[in-house]
This record gives sequence, structure tokens and C-alpha cells, in this order.
Amino acid sequence: MIVANVRRQLTRRDAGLAVRLIAGEESQERALLDERLRDEGIDGILDDPRLLRAIIEHPLGAAVSFPMFAYVAIRTALQRMGEGDRGVADYAAAVMLEFQGHGRANRIAASDDETYGALYELLEDVDDPDARRSLLVRAHLGNYALWLSGLFADHIEYRRWHRGGPALDYFEEVGRRGFELAADHRLAVEHGLAPLYHRVAERFAVVRTALSAVSDQLLFPHVNTPERLMRQVTDEARWRRAG
Repeated sequence: MIVANVRRQLTRRDAGLAVRLIAGEESQERALLDERLRDEGIDGILDDPRLLRAIIEHPLGAAVSFPMFAYVAIRTALQRMGEGDRGVADYAAAVMLEFQGHGRANRIAASDDETYGALYELLEDVDDPDARRSLLVRAHLGNYALWLSGLFADHIEYRRWHRGGPALDYFEEVGRRGFELAADHRLAVEHGLAPLYHRVAERFAVVRTALSAVSDQLLFPHVNTPERLMRQVTDEARWRRAG
């Protein structure tokens, strides 16, 4: 099961590298950042607005671990859109990291034998008689919709305009419903997962838009299509209203 644990994966090396990236050659700034790290923990460094730019522009950025890059990129995008919950950023980064594994996006768990190729297939199994599997299906419905519509919005928009595929609104609606169903599940309540699922459901469109911004700017920056431009204009207007 995917949980918001990316920050817990980060090491002392990650923290030290982040300090070096932000401070550069400024010894006084490094001392201040080291003090912040001691007082606030790694969150005090990860939230520094200079970090993402430093990762992108500084040669040392190539040494940054993918978990730290993913979290910082998503956290920065979400903060820009008015979403300050670290847990939401952590969870979105965890989905991004988990689904980079081959075929993982099509399975409710790494060890599950059944594969799902479409959201409607997951919808058919949300009430699986096995309670654990039912929760996994519901959470995966939200995760898969978020991952697909967030990181691959260009693909969805292309299929929408050229092949009659569903719009991003459909993925947002289904993904939101998946997290709502997961939050209402007995096991989610028992294991303390319900509040985060509720929050991601509530802010699904904003989280999706943040992931799309990360994808546009950092993963696939050289795509220039009318579909992307129209989506970006729509997304910009939406998050301004949401914020």
C-alpha cells in the first residue's frame, strides 16, 4: 500500500546535500541552514524556496536522490497553488515514485497478480468481498487517476481531441471518488489513513494540476502543442480560483 513516506526515506546525506545546494560557497549561510536543520529537521530545508532552482541549475543537483527531487518539485508546485499540507505533497511524491516501477501502475499492489488497464475496471472491484483488497482497489483507483492525469495530461488531452477519449475532468471525478471511497473504508479508519485520503480527495484537482506543472516544466519541457497550451491556461485559471 502506498503511504506518505517519502520524507522518511530521505537520509542525512540528502539533508547535507540540500544545505550545500542552497548555501553554495557562503559559509555563513551554510551555518544558518545547519542551525535550521537542527531546530526544524529536514522539513525546514526542504521548504526553502531556493532549493528546487538550486537542484535544477547547480551541477551538484545531478547527485540529488530521486525521492528528494520528486518531493521538492511537487511540494513547491503545491505551495504555489496554495496547498500547504506536507502530507499531501509526500503522498503525491510516493505515488510518483511507486509507479515508476514496471507495470506497477496497473496493479493494486506489487504482489497482486491481477492487472487493470482502465479506471472502469477498478470501479467494478471497489466492493471486493476481501476487505483488504477492497481498500487497495479504492486507493489505487485514486492513485492511478492522479498519476495518469497528473503526469500524462498531454496524452489524455491528445486522445480527447483526436480520438474522442475522456477529458481530464473525468479522471479527476473518478480519482476523487476513489479517494473518497478509500477514506470511508473501515480499514482506512482503523489504520489512520482516512484523514489523508479525505484531504487528497478534497484537493484532487489542485494536486493533479501541481503534478501536471511538474511534468510540463521538469519531465517533458519541450512539448509545444495547442492541447498543452489550452490545458495550461485552464489549469492556471482553476488553481487561482481554488487558492
